[in-house]
Amino acid sequence: MCGIAGWVSFDRDLRQEQAILDAMTDTMAARGPDERGTWADEHAALGHRRLAIIDLPGGRQPMSAETPRGKVVTVYSGEAYNFVELREELRARGHRFTTKSDTEVVLRGYLEWGEAVADRLNGMYAFAIWDAAERKLVLIRDRMGVKPLYYYPTPDGVLFGSEPKAILANPLAKHVVGADGLRELFAFVKTPGDAFWQGMREVKTGSVVTVSPAGIREHTYWRLRTQEHTDDQATTVARVRELLEDIVRRQLISDVPRCTLLSGGLDSSAMTAIAAGQLAESGEVVRSFSVDFEGRTDGFVADTIRPDADTPFAHEVARWVRSDHQDIVVDAAHHADPAIRGHVLRARDMPAGNGDIDTSLYLLFREIRRHSTVAISGESADEVFGGYLWFRDPLVQQADMFPWLVRWAEYFGDDTQVLTPAARKALDLEAYLRDNYAGAVAGIERLGGESDFEWRQRKISHLHLTRWVRVLLDRKDRTSMATGLEVRVPFCDHRLVEYVYNTPWSLKTFDGREKSLLRAATADLLPRSVLQRKKAPYPSTQDPTYAQALREEARALLANPGHRVFDLLSYSWLKNCVSEQAPLATLASRAALERALDLALWWDMYSPEVAL
Repeated sequence: MCGIAGWVSFDRDLRQEQAILDAMTDTMAARGPDERGTWADEHAALGHRRLAIIDLPGGRQPMSAETPRGKVVTVYSGEAYNFVELREELRARGHRFTTKSDTEVVLRGYLEWGEAVADRLNGMYAFAIWDAAERKLVLIRDRMGVKPLYYYPTPDGVLFGSEPKAILANPLAKHVVGADGLRELFAFVKTPGDAFWQGMREVKTGSVVTVSPAGIREHTYWRLRTQEHTDDQATTVARVRELLEDIVRRQLISDVPRCTLLSGGLDSSAMTAIAAGQLAESGEVVRSFSVDFEGRTDGFVADTIRPDADTPFAHEVARWVRSDHQDIVVDAAHHADPAIRGHVLRARDMPAGNGDIDTSLYLLFREIRRHSTVAISGESADEVFGGYLWFRDPLVQQADMFPWLVRWAEYFGDDTQVLTPAARKALDLEAYLRDNYAGAVAGIERLGGESDFEWRQRKISHLHLTRWVRVLLDRKDRTSMATGLEVRVPFCDHRLVEYVYNTPWSLKTFDGREKSLLRAATADLLPRSVLQRKKAPYPSTQDPTYAQALREEARALLANPGHRVFDLLSYSWLKNCVSEQAPLATLASRAALERALDLALWWDMYSPEVAL
């Protein structure tokens, strides 16, 4: 796993711009703490920061290959889980390899198949290839968008990077956020291609972007398609298990220590159990890690979306599969520390609005990185198998809106209240979401003979797999890579996604519960308590001292009424919030205050121009 950056300019000599290339590359240091490399030619400059996972001595980048027509150079981020098979296929076609890395396989694959190499990859990846003979840059991103990749068109070329910060380090990139960027920030819909910063674009999932003197061209090599599902229940369950076994086996490949993230829920427990069984074949013991908060397990208070604490279930699974387990306990002092929030905002390049969940994830990943370099996560199982409560909510099923937003305010509060009345009017989020939803469902294919109910559930599933999952994957990638930890997501394997997406809703819920297929496919691996446990999202702190720390930070912000953030943030709202005597003990009651503080800190860090 790595960070990449680069610059293509057809009107200037980039060999004279090494200082700017260095600055762009060095913003990716957290993503690649092990090695640094740059390469520059007249019209292309590439930078790379490496987190060494496969072939530690041989995978250095930028990596190049000489051809009769000219040099081809790549900077690559991610993992191709089928690189061993592809290497053998390429060898049979006459290619010779000098390393054991998957990067060289991708490079040689491009030499053999061109941009169509993307069709052959299984994994999470985002990479750039400069083809000197063709005078073109090729940007390729994985099917589910597990790895990020951004670009910024310029008058004579393009800037690109794994994160916006790499692009923003170039003087050609303006630090401007427009209305659409702010709408995305508050809407939680992750519109394909949008990148928050004005003028910047995100390479769409499953897409290739080509930059040449003729301009910028984009085409999609993969999208979620509707197909008929003909397998019966037993065959479907068996196929899910078969896929999971193959996926985990591939994603355990690593030349550095790896572990699993274990919450005690069905998803992470299933991954941990499968990994434990496979590692036991070679005499290894799986390592597992869980997050907890000081005093939370003993003093846990159930709420509408979290019926129980994670830790007892995580411990039971750890005993069941005999993992080497460790709890990472987050204390209130670190959790509320503005410096920690600053690390998270710097990782995200925007005030993303996930509050204490983001900061606790960062602290969890930072501690895990002391022990492991690779972690396997249960992320995205809810999107694939239909695990969220709202999948079965009649109100959601009938609503012409993004399903997670129908009852969002009931669970998480309305954080748009932090905005000034003028800003709220300018953003007009209601109209934006209505139009965005119409565009999102327009391209979904209906299966012939599909009932109205199955069709509604298909649309809900599709929206989760193309929009909502992107919100969560982006959070996971940024917070983990900010600590130099690679987090792999087996449930995002495109083979599994395609298969389960096309399974009828009646099969996905054949036992009358959520995630029936996953539960049945792993029933022999897990304790009954976990198999029967109700869905619970990632935990949030219930420590009242955390809420009090937020209030104190807000009071300090109010003492500076001339702060530019108050052009967007309502001073009167914040003043009322701080004077409110009711405790801010729940996620819903804290969310808006966390959002306000994130906005102010982000403003201090990035000095943006906001154009409404």
